Amino acid sequence: MSTTERCSRFAQSRDKALELFASKGFGQVGMRELAAYLGLTPGSLYHHYPSKQHLLLDLIEEFYEELLATLTRIERRSRTSQGSLLPLIQAHLKLHQDMPWHFRLVERDSSCLNDDQQVRVRQLQQRYEQQLMRMLCPAIRLGDQALLAAGHTIASLLNSAPGWLSQHPLPPRERDRLLHSLLVGAIERILADNAPLQANVA
Repeated sequence: MSTTERCSRFAQSRDKALELFASKGFGQVGMRELAAYLGLTPGSLYHHYPSKQHLLLDLIEEFYEELLATLTRIERRSRTSQGSLLPLIQAHLKLHQDMPWHFRLVERDSSCLNDDQQVRVRQLQQRYEQQLMRMLCPAIRLGDQALLAAGHTIASLLNSAPGWLSQHPLPPRERDRLLHSLLVGAIERILADNAPLQANVA
């Protein structure tokens, strides 16, 4: 088997591990069960990941790296806060469709990581939230705790929105239109409430 084939097979194994963790629950899956599910020996799995937590961290890092890359792409195309909000909302809704298992894993199982790994995840989360605020409010001072809290709130809104209507099976276009309206209204209000803080540091 060539190196490319081995890498492709391992990438497929990671995808299957992600689906198993997200559907069954990280804490309910042991390394031996995981290895058997992936068609690997425990030794082969341990060769790549010393523990389940290392694999979980890898998957969560992948999620945040994709979020950060998405923000960077939008930032390059939209140079004003007014031009960034709608593309941000659209990108987050699409990302939720493309990476549903990652969203579930981050929301539910991040607490299963060890202390050092949780620090790493918090660092990635803060980078993402700070980049959000730089895009939406270019004049802000990121050290201000109130504005950091606003960034966390906006990120939470963007990442939880697709679940708001899970009990209401609307047609996709109608669902997205409603989510856009809810998010635009909420985020614009948050930014307006922080406007005096921005003026103070301008």
